Amino acid sequence: MQPTQPDLARRLARVNPTKAFLAALAFILAGLFLPGIIGGLVLLLLAAGLIALARMTWAVQAPQARVMRLVLITALIGIAVLKIL
Repeated sequence: MQPTQPDLARRLARVNPTKAFLAALAFILAGLFLPGIIGGLVLLLLAAGLIALARMTWAVQAPQARVMRLVLITALIGIAVLKIL
């Protein structure tokens, strides 16, 4: 059986980088400005998406890029937890 849709990695490769950046920026700003638990959950949702993306591209990233991604995701999760508390 052949898939009728391209796999997720191919679909993501066709996403306009500017639109992806602006969408992520909107999520981060919404998470930072929304009050309490709601803002924290938005940030955690964004972190979950970034973790999924990092897992998909882990094998092709340089070690320095891997470390930077882990640092940024950890910081995002930390900010989300602080916001929830």
